[in-house]
Amino acid sequence: MQGPELIFLEALENLLAEEFDRFKYALTCIECDGGGKIPKCRLEEANTQMKLVDFICSYYGEDVAVKMAIFALELMKMRDAAANLRVKRAKDYRLKYSEHIQNQYKVIKDMNSHLGENVNLNSRYTKLIIVKEHRSKKEREHEIMDSGRRHAEIITKRASSVTINCLFDPDKDGQIPPIVVLQGAAGIGKTMTAKKIMFDWAVGELYQSRFDYVFYINCREINSGIEQGSVADLTLKNCPDQNAPVDKILRNPEKLLFIIDGFDELRFSFAQSESNLCSDPFEKQSAAMILSSLFRKKVLSKSYLIVTTRPTALEELQQYLQGEWYAEILGFTEAEREEYFYKFFKNEEKTRKAFNFVKENEMLFTMCFVPIVCWIICTVLNQQMEEGKDLAQDSERITGMYMLYVFSLLKGHSSNSKQQIQVNWKGLCSLAKHGLDMSDSLFLNENVFLKYNDTECVYSFIHLSLQEFFAALFYVLEKEDTMVEESETAVNDVKKLLENYGKSRNYLTLTVRFLFGLLNTETMEAINKKIKCKISSKIKPDLLKWIKNKLKISSLSWKSDEELSPLKSAEMIYLLEEFHCLYEIQEQSFVQSALNHFTELNLAEYNFSKMDQVALSFCLKNCCKLETLNLNLCLFGSEDPNKDFPRELHQDESNHSDIYLFCRALKEPNCKLKKLKLWGCVLTAACCGDLSSVLRTSQNLTVLELGYNKLRDLGMQLLCEGLEHPNCKLQKIK
Repeated sequence: MQGPELIFLEALENLLAEEFDRFKYALTCIECDGGGKIPKCRLEEANTQMKLVDFICSYYGEDVAVKMAIFALELMKMRDAAANLRVKRAKDYRLKYSEHIQNQYKVIKDMNSHLGENVNLNSRYTKLIIVKEHRSKKEREHEIMDSGRRHAEIITKRASSVTINCLFDPDKDGQIPPIVVLQGAAGIGKTMTAKKIMFDWAVGELYQSRFDYVFYINCREINSGIEQGSVADLTLKNCPDQNAPVDKILRNPEKLLFIIDGFDELRFSFAQSESNLCSDPFEKQSAAMILSSLFRKKVLSKSYLIVTTRPTALEELQQYLQGEWYAEILGFTEAEREEYFYKFFKNEEKTRKAFNFVKENEMLFTMCFVPIVCWIICTVLNQQMEEGKDLAQDSERITGMYMLYVFSLLKGHSSNSKQQIQVNWKGLCSLAKHGLDMSDSLFLNENVFLKYNDTECVYSFIHLSLQEFFAALFYVLEKEDTMVEESETAVNDVKKLLENYGKSRNYLTLTVRFLFGLLNTETMEAINKKIKCKISSKIKPDLLKWIKNKLKISSLSWKSDEELSPLKSAEMIYLLEEFHCLYEIQEQSFVQSALNHFTELNLAEYNFSKMDQVALSFCLKNCCKLETLNLNLCLFGSEDPNKDFPRELHQDESNHSDIYLFCRALKEPNCKLKKLKLWGCVLTAACCGDLSSVLRTSQNLTVLELGYNKLRDLGMQLLCEGLEHPNCKLQKIK
């Protein structure tokens, strides 16, 4: 690569002696930006081309020196020589710009990282699912909140994914989109994708023949930037210095790509009159006017745009675009989640331990499709392993996982007073709850605004699930009388929350699950210890009354289902969700009280995920009066039946069957089950081994129905071993 000095020297080598003297004189007539004119006496000793180049470059700096040379040649009317030098300078600057962008984007900062802690972008970046379609709000709601196998099914139904290098490929009519809108939910990877595009272009792996320059515009920075500026100023912000040949760069707009990241974060109106829009890239205007002019193609009309946004701002954005093409980031597939774990931990043993643990927890594993949540979970598990703690102890419950993450955020704020931390903590909870109240859809508000001292501050949670955690915390934190809004008590707040629960599918599901988890005794003590905020136990009786009533209503329909007519799918999901809530609170007396009215439970024709089994097994061993359990036509297993993942929580149980957890619950002393129905459940010989163990242990089981299962000889042999045991009380087997 030729440097500025060589380019400058080449231009001088073509000058005659008389032209060289005129060139030196012209230099003394030009006023440098803010630097004044160069004194004539300073040029007297620069009597050769090499000496002049050395002097001017040391006096002005290399880039400015070339710029001064162009001005001098133009002043001498040597326009061809000036144009030639300008072209060479632009080419040289493109290489310099590329190197600058490489250095700027090759590393990223983890959230809450310490000063100087960086991560290599390529070592962390994991491919995301990007689809070429514009999906309805309803579709997105189901995808974000569905879990486990249901979530995997939704992802696989999506159109074929595309890669970032295909974003500007011609469509079926041969048209190349001038604008690509890249949408996605909070924390799904929009900014990471934008930075990956910048880096890949700079290293020569992306859009090389299509774009000479790619510029990144951060909308959050635009909000706090200067009031007046120009498109040229926006490009200069990306450059390594203020001496970029902007005029030359902007002369070829068809070779330019602007990445405008975070349209949804802009805090000004785009309802600008077209007559006020600017067409001159050097014209100073407000940020709203500049961006409006770019969006509407009034300035640099032949340039290309990538605009990232959350779906909430899509409607507004569409008003200002023409000929745009839509793509959506859906997150990680199962395979990419595993790849992300490997890239995060960079250690085979740690990766397998963490990934197997999360794989066993359906809710955690499902939420890992969102990169930011995947990062949160990896961060917490890494901290737990580094401290030598048992992952299952604090991280098995989703509430415990989020609590540990939030606690990790406090580590960098040890200098803050406990009182200030409490104020900030309660403020976050209030904002989260406010978003819940203002929600007009199945989502919490992704942005919450607060006016303070006439300054508008924007607060946004990095992911909706984190907002739901803080919203749940709002309901359980003890409040001073002065903090109770509109005279509502904490109990009334919770009653209102529970009344709204279940009105729409998935609405408030996670919030209520967190609510139960936060009322766990150990969790309450941990929060009090860490931030000196007390959690009120006053709402526990109301919570118990609510869930007993919910379960009692459902149990009436179970008792009427003597035939194999199961609950509707949606009702079953809510029923199991209530079992998940009881699993989160992890308190034996509470759970036993909630379930003490059950004598019969019908869960026929349901596909149980691993976490469904964990929650239900926990409830079964605390359901002291249950006598009949109907699991006919149920399926048991992991999300991916073709892939075997060892159970990290039960390493000694890796040879057990998919119904091991149920069988273990049936052997508990509190379990009084007399009749178990397992017709048509695709049971294996290994399942018979676990059932045989139940027969040898249970003092209550008298009826076992196993029809329409291919148990084979080995399965029958294992069952017979259990039946022959002296402790077996079974009277009837089908």
